[in-house]
Amino acid sequence: MAEENEKNGVNTAEPSEDTSDYHVTTSQHARQAEDDNDREVEGGRGRTRSAKAARPAKKGNKHAESKADREEARAAVRGGKGGKRKGSALQQGFQKPAQAVNRDVVIGETITVGDLANKMAVKGSQVIKAMMKLGAMATINQVIDQETAQLVAEEMGHKVILRRENELEEAVMSDRDTGAAAEPRAPVVTIMGHVDHGKTSLLDYIRSTKVASGEAGGITQHIGAYHVETDNGMITFLDTPGHAAFTSMRARGAQATDIVVLVVAADDGVMPQTIEAIQHAKAAQVPLVVAVNKIDKPEADMDRVKNELSQYGVMPEEWGGESQFIPVSAKVGTGIDDLLNAILLQAEVLELKAVRNGMASGAVIESFLDKGRGPVATVLVREGTLNKGDIVLCGFEYGRVRAMRDELGREVLEAGPSIPVEILGLSGVPAAGDEVTVVRDEKKAREVALYRQGKFREVKLARQQKSKLENMFANMTEGEVHEVNVVLKADVQGSVEAISDSLLKLSTDEVKVKIIGSGVGGITETDATLAAASNAILVGFNVRADASARRVIEAESLDLRYYSVIYNLIDEVKAAMSGMLSPELKQQIIGLAEVRDVFKSPKFGAIAGCMVTEGNIKRHNPIRVLRDNVVIYEGELESLRRFKDDVNEVRNGMECGIGVKNYNDVRVGDMIEVFEIIEIQRTIA
Repeated sequence: MAEENEKNGVNTAEPSEDTSDYHVTTSQHARQAEDDNDREVEGGRGRTRSAKAARPAKKGNKHAESKADREEARAAVRGGKGGKRKGSALQQGFQKPAQAVNRDVVIGETITVGDLANKMAVKGSQVIKAMMKLGAMATINQVIDQETAQLVAEEMGHKVILRRENELEEAVMSDRDTGAAAEPRAPVVTIMGHVDHGKTSLLDYIRSTKVASGEAGGITQHIGAYHVETDNGMITFLDTPGHAAFTSMRARGAQATDIVVLVVAADDGVMPQTIEAIQHAKAAQVPLVVAVNKIDKPEADMDRVKNELSQYGVMPEEWGGESQFIPVSAKVGTGIDDLLNAILLQAEVLELKAVRNGMASGAVIESFLDKGRGPVATVLVREGTLNKGDIVLCGFEYGRVRAMRDELGREVLEAGPSIPVEILGLSGVPAAGDEVTVVRDEKKAREVALYRQGKFREVKLARQQKSKLENMFANMTEGEVHEVNVVLKADVQGSVEAISDSLLKLSTDEVKVKIIGSGVGGITETDATLAAASNAILVGFNVRADASARRVIEAESLDLRYYSVIYNLIDEVKAAMSGMLSPELKQQIIGLAEVRDVFKSPKFGAIAGCMVTEGNIKRHNPIRVLRDNVVIYEGELESLRRFKDDVNEVRNGMECGIGVKNYNDVRVGDMIEVFEIIEIQRTIA
């Protein structure tokens, strides 16, 4: 029995002590409760340890336990693991640094508030407070953009290292074969100029094919890329649209080009798009060759063109400048050979070279979705050689080149530097201007494309969040803002971009254009459903709605509009926006009466006996009382009498009695001016 008790240790010994010596002071019971609590915290190991600690004390006397032994056992229990933990926690609290540690914080393109807090080793609430001080509201899981994260981290005293998270992309791009020897290449020439100055006709004459006649409204609707063989070498031409709305397309053309041919009509001179083209060329640091077109017309004035262009920094060579001025006529073919020679001469000066061998790289000039062939992209090769079967990475898209065609629609197997080709086989329609790169591994290309898409969505979301935060207070103070919702579909990506830009620029403080959805290809049932849900106008530019879409459009009575010329599209959207503008209120004076006498009336108070000196006086119209040409009261004309009859109108040169509502201080010599408020419909400028 004693051995069993010995095994159970203190647990059996202490209760027996309590029962035998029950009338001991209450402090002993308090200590016992303390011991029990310690044992519960300690768990099984604590009990075992306390038993081991108590056991040596019991060896001397198995039947009795002295008070000193019990105290020792208690001390052993208290000095166990739980006690140490409490002490160490307290100690650690005093050892925490009083001053925040400034760290190097690496921030990617996007980051959540929680991740940023972890990197700075602070609580999320502190980051949220810091953002609130900067005027931004955020939650712990919210994605913020790089710029906002940088501001917050720097505000909290940390050093920021910005990083582009593209290790996979860099690895894929570095694993490419590029040839070593650079060879001379053909110049890439962009033809720019004002609308209807003859750009497409000039290019048409050079290629000796009829393209210009098919253009609606004389505007080139797509960027066309063509290469032509001349006696002195090959030249690649890019034809950009001439309308101001296609700024983005024209700017993109300038980035992909070596030489700009600026077409100016000899009878028209410098126009808005001419100036814009000069600005694009200068921004891209591309040399200009000026083709003065329509020189065959009798009103052509070459000197006027030179004078006007010199004001914008385009000086002819004969005046000490750097630009060649070539008089041409796209209609009869005058000066075309001189223009080609001038281009090739400029190319020689530039010493254009490219690596012909190795994996190709280039840029998307145009892209669209073909119903039979799928995504189609026009690519201008810059370096290397693009072959059929190559794996290409193109913006957010990737794929194997299934087929290549030149500008005449002929199948080709390869394309070298400065050659434009149409490629099939991409996973989707790339954005015009995207970089095209040939890579080794299709799987890795897919990973990079998907990563880019995900990253783009994250960055876009973070930016949208930022703009929402920035606009939050502005929207609270503004009045009601009307929106014109638009679902836009066009035949090519460049047109989608350009039209979207033009429409968004029409927005004012009162009426905003909102592009709900946009894309390349025909109008589908999905587009029609989206338009119905968002109460939007459906706009098709060189595309049509399919049968299922037409059924939805008829059922929902949607506003569907087709266009082939951008002028008409913008004008009609302007008209729709003008209808949403709150009308402008204008005061128009319709009559003036001079007070000749004042009578008192028990019903109306002071009645002014007047002579109408100008216009007509009408009842219930707003009026002003003028004294020495100073407005002393503005109110309403309550009663109008001629002799004893109530009348609605009194004409010029007649006498009448006028009662002014709630005003009795009318005096002889005052003038009563009667006006009406008219609404003038405002228009978008």
